[in-house]
Amino acid sequence: MPRRDGGADALLDDLARRRTDDQWDVAICLTDLPLHAERMPLVAQTSGRRHVGMISLPALGLQQMRSVRAAVPDLVGRLLTDASDQRVPAAGRAPAETARRMPAVRRVSGGADAAERRYLASGLIGRARLLTGMVRANRPGRALLGLSKLLVGAFGTAAFALTTDTIWQMGDALGGLRLTVIMLLGLSALVAWLIVAHDLWEKPNRETPSELARLFNLGTVLTLTLATAVSYVVLIVGTALVAALLIDTSVLEQVLQRPVKVGDYLALAWITSSLATVGGAIGSGLENEETVRAAAYGYHPQPSGWRDDTGSGRSSDGS
Repeated sequence: MPRRDGGADALLDDLARRRTDDQWDVAICLTDLPLHAERMPLVAQTSGRRHVGMISLPALGLQQMRSVRAAVPDLVGRLLTDASDQRVPAAGRAPAETARRMPAVRRVSGGADAAERRYLASGLIGRARLLTGMVRANRPGRALLGLSKLLVGAFGTAAFALTTDTIWQMGDALGGLRLTVIMLLGLSALVAWLIVAHDLWEKPNRETPSELARLFNLGTVLTLTLATAVSYVVLIVGTALVAALLIDTSVLEQVLQRPVKVGDYLALAWITSSLATVGGAIGSGLENEETVRAAAYGYHPQPSGWRDDTGSGRSSDGS
């Protein structure tokens, strides 16, 4: 991916120069930049004039590699057909149409130049696929493992809080609605703290347009939300097990002054885990900066250079 600014056309211009320098017949670029055209997510674009094409991986959603394997031969065949007046014609049959292989994708011709084609994702399905593709590229599992100190800090806070009978009474007094609100507030505060403490918020600048910055930030928020939600589930399960082992039923009944059920232990684990996320946020400040920043979508696509696996000395970037 050459750069962020300029959109797909600038990317194809840079790719065309690379194709000419390396004397390739055609070139296809895979990028993890989320791109738009006509206010819709751009899945792919081909340029018969430049003999190049590109595919935006986030727009493919979760099944990216399977979709790439289906789309690349079609795009190459289309480029060879469009350039058949200068190159060897495509043998035997016309290339398949990429739009037919992918649901909710439509082809748009580039105005007067019929060899310029864009493949756009339509409607809510396309936008949802773009966001899920961005979250997938962020690898939420890696973000979850990277926040290990957060989880350890939260678990330590929860274990300490279980020793106070005030927490027991709070878990008994608060209803499901208020416990849910406290949980959501705690998780939201944790995500906000991670973004602020580690400077994960992408700001628009010369290289990153405001629309692209908004997509980066949305991808980062969704990734961190998913990672912290899974961490919270792990925390609440662990806290419930510790509460069952640590707090004898007779002692809990004496404090609550009524018979105790399994739901009481779950409510206790719920309120304790929600409050412990504050301790986890403090612990997250100790995380390795590179590890936490890996959850920021804008941290992956770098604004300049090429990834070159041949070791030819070109600089490296995200795609």
